[in-house]
Amino acid sequence: MRRFLPVLLLLLAACQVREQVDFLQAPGEGNALRPVLVGTTRGADPNQPVPGWDRSPQVTYGRYVVSIPPDREIGTIPRQRPRQVADPERHFMLAESVQETPSEFVAALRAELAEQPSNQHEAVVFIHGFNTAFIEGVYRTAQLDYDLRIPGVMLHYSWPSLGAPLAYAHDRDSALFARDGLIDMLHQIRQAGPRRIILMAHSMGSHLLMETLRQMALTRDPTLRQIGGVILISPDVDVELFRQQVRTIGTLPEPFLIITSQRDRILALSASLTGERSRLGNLPDATAVEGLGVTLVDVSAFGQGAGHFTAGSSPALIGLLDQMNALNMALGSENAGSVPLLPATILTLQSTTEVILTPFTEISGEVTGNNRNPRAVMPWWLRNFVAGGRVVQDTAR
Repeated sequence: MRRFLPVLLLLLAACQVREQVDFLQAPGEGNALRPVLVGTTRGADPNQPVPGWDRSPQVTYGRYVVSIPPDREIGTIPRQRPRQVADPERHFMLAESVQETPSEFVAALRAELAEQPSNQHEAVVFIHGFNTAFIEGVYRTAQLDYDLRIPGVMLHYSWPSLGAPLAYAHDRDSALFARDGLIDMLHQIRQAGPRRIILMAHSMGSHLLMETLRQMALTRDPTLRQIGGVILISPDVDVELFRQQVRTIGTLPEPFLIITSQRDRILALSASLTGERSRLGNLPDATAVEGLGVTLVDVSAFGQGAGHFTAGSSPALIGLLDQMNALNMALGSENAGSVPLLPATILTLQSTTEVILTPFTEISGEVTGNNRNPRAVMPWWLRNFVAGGRVVQDTAR
C-alpha cells in the first residue's frame, strides 16, 4: 500500500484541480469569451457556485462565460497545476456564472439564436463522457465551439459523472439516470425555436444519447423530429446494443456520424473490461454497422496519446474539420457544383458509408472486396462537414 500512496495523493491533487473553478476579475485584451448555456442533473457543490458530483432528479440551468487564453495550442484546454494560481493569459477560467430558471434559459437561447445568421439557427448540444468534472465539460464545450467554429449556438448537457477513473460502473449508471434530464433540456431548447437541434456526444455520453433517442422514440416524443443530426465522438457503446437501439429508434436523424479511431486506448481498455474485441468507437471497419445508414469517420491516422478525443484535440484534424459545415445542413445541394475529394478513402457498404481520413496527402490506389467503392461520391452534408478551403483536394470527382 505504501508503494501506491504517492500515486493516490497525486491523483487526489489532480482531481482537486480538475473540479476547481477559477474566476477571473477582468479578461485581457487577447482573451476570447465564449458563453455556454448548460442544463445539468448534477446537484449543488457546497464549496463552489457551480454544480458538483451528486445526482439530482431536477434539471437546473445556467449560463457560463468561459475565458479562453491567447497563444495556446489549438485543441488544448490548459489548466493550472496543483497549488498553482490560475493565470488568465495561460489558463481556461470562468468570467461569469449565472443560474437560470427554465424560462430564463429559453429566453437566453432565443436571444442567442436571433444573433446568428438566418441559415445558422441551430442549437448544438454537446454531451460529455466518462470521468468528467462539471467545469471540464463546460470548458470542453467552449473549446470545441471556438476551435471548430461551429455554426449556431453551442450548449452543454452535464450529467453527474463522478470524475474518477475507477468509477466506471457509477458513471454508466449515472448516464442512464440522466436520460430524463436530457429530454427535459431538449424540450426547453425546442421552445426557443431553433431550426433544428444537433446532438454531439463523447464517449459514455454517446450511450446516454442513444438511450435518450430510444426513449423518445418509444414515447413518440415530437421533439425527436426536431433533431437534425447526431455526431458520436469515440462512442463507448456496445456494438450489438447500438444495433438494437437503432432498430427501436427506427429512422435515424440525418446525418448520423460516428467518429472512430483504432488508436483509442481508452476504448481498447473498455472493450477488454467487457470481454469484447471493440466498442462502437474503435471499430476496425464499418462491417458491424452495415445497413444502418450511418457514416463512420475513421480518424485513426491523427490519433496521439490516449487517442480518446482526437476529433476535438488534434490540431491537424481540427484544421481538416475547420469549417464544420455539416452542422449547417441547409447549405448547398447534393448536385450543386463540383464534388471535391478529401485526403480520405470513401467506402460504401449496404447504405453505410465509411470515410477514412488521413493527413493532407494525395490518396491513390484501389480498394477491393465487400462491394466497397473508394470513388463513391461524398454526400453533400459530409462534403460540407469536412470541406475547409485550404485542405480540400479539388482535382477530381
